[in-house]
Amino acid sequence: MGLFGNKKKLDDGLKKTRTGFFGAIRNKLIGSQITDDLYDELEEQLILADVGADTAFSLVEQLRRTVESRRLRTGEEALETLKELVAQHLAADRPLDLSGHPAVVLVIGVNGVGKTTSIAKLAALYKGQGRKVLLAAGDTFRAAATEQLEVWAGRAGVPIVKAGEGADPAAVIFDAVKSAEARGYDLVICDTAGRLHNKKNLMDELAKISRSVKKASETASVETFLVLDAITGQNAISQAAQFIDAAGATGIILTKLDGTAKGGSVIAVKDKLGLPVRFVGVGEGIDDLMEFDPKAFADGLLGAEK
Repeated sequence: MGLFGNKKKLDDGLKKTRTGFFGAIRNKLIGSQITDDLYDELEEQLILADVGADTAFSLVEQLRRTVESRRLRTGEEALETLKELVAQHLAADRPLDLSGHPAVVLVIGVNGVGKTTSIAKLAALYKGQGRKVLLAAGDTFRAAATEQLEVWAGRAGVPIVKAGEGADPAAVIFDAVKSAEARGYDLVICDTAGRLHNKKNLMDELAKISRSVKKASETASVETFLVLDAITGQNAISQAAQFIDAAGATGIILTKLDGTAKGGSVIAVKDKLGLPVRFVGVGEGIDDLMEFDPKAFADGLLGAEK
């Protein structure tokens, strides 16, 4: 967990989903005998929790095989096994790469998903870990986007590189990376345009921005985070698929997790998009973006209500 990430905050953020569909899953397992009917009921509940049909089927089949191979007998044992399988399912294939000089994070996503606030929260989190952070206002097409990011930069206590409305986003980000390299900043977090996801010009712009980072600094590392709204669940996933190829996304920031009873979308995101969830938003405060911990998430999802 990150500096601001603690188990209580995650548990609080998952309360709606833990007491909703995943609470029903827990209740079905506790005190039950393991039967074929129980597996069918689990699959149904996982689908209702926004896990998605394919992922729900896969998880339940994994659970069935593991229960059989370990010769488990009780629902309690099956519950602990399900937690373990969910955590394994959500584990990232590689660690986050912020090794560059500077490390550059591009943040993409359609308007309304919490992109700007996520950038500020990310800045606050890494500043709290002792990194020198610079923001780049690359969403130059949306009216007031730069001003909004500037307000949040002030709250996070980090500087910002900006240009006028309508400026070339790739040029703004190029300047920010150059500035960071010259001034010894560790991390540049870049806002990007958030117009409709199905417009080819946006896709072209994102690809151009990625190239501009490498032109600005040969020693920069690049991670590209796609911001999704957990409340929109499966709709967010289908929307996201169109961003990924053009922008080369490497991870997901899932916002508003505290506002949904269908936290299963976290599991579906990894399965459908092939990208790890790197951060989750569990509140409105500047310190409410947390580094994603699969084991803590699985425990918070399927644990007992405090």
